[in-house]
Amino acid sequence: MSRTNRLFLLLDALRGHRRPVTAAVLAERLGVSERTIYRDIQTLSELGAPVEGEAGVGYLMRAGLFLPPLMFTNDELEALVLGARWVRRQGDDALAEAASNALAKIATATPKDLRDCIAETSLWVPAGPQAPETTTFVRPAREAIRNQHKLRIGYRDAGGAASLRTVWPFALAFFDGARVLAAWCELRGANRHFRIDRIASAESSGERYPEHRRDLLKRWRAELRLPEDS
Repeated sequence: MSRTNRLFLLLDALRGHRRPVTAAVLAERLGVSERTIYRDIQTLSELGAPVEGEAGVGYLMRAGLFLPPLMFTNDELEALVLGARWVRRQGDDALAEAASNALAKIATATPKDLRDCIAETSLWVPAGPQAPETTTFVRPAREAIRNQHKLRIGYRDAGGAASLRTVWPFALAFFDGARVLAAWCELRGANRHFRIDRIASAESSGERYPEHRRDLLKRWRAELRLPEDS
């Protein structure tokens, strides 16, 4: 492996960790010595990569302006194409357009123009019929999650009982045939799950809910015993 390729792999490894990662872990992943990792970290820093940390503690890449040319393996490219095609089948027009735009940017931001490769990737997501009620309120739910705004919804439960709720949305799950919103419900004083197809109306209050989405997610995961990366 050339040193240039190794530096790109090291960048990818650093990007994949939200918390400091030790030289030992990086060395094992790249199949080199820790001494080599120390030298390569120094090289990346000199080139402008925002790498923080020190030997024995760990390294973390902070957000910054440094961005080398994008390089993708065949598996990575197929994963991106398949993921974008899946998103386009979810019935959310804004997400579908964003997925197409993201692929176009990726295709032309690499040293080699990948537009033909992307068009010829033979991994497909079947297009099935989607009832409008399963997707109508996906976008307002997404926007409320992103902005951490309270959402007022008219909801009908499985038994047909209607209610008005003010919720703090923090997660949205895409299942086959169903979209489920996870939110703190002011009416129940607890986390609840709401099927998008049972929502009759949805309106953002424009008011930011008092807790951070990160904390709501952490508590919800603990309740359901979900791992952090789920």
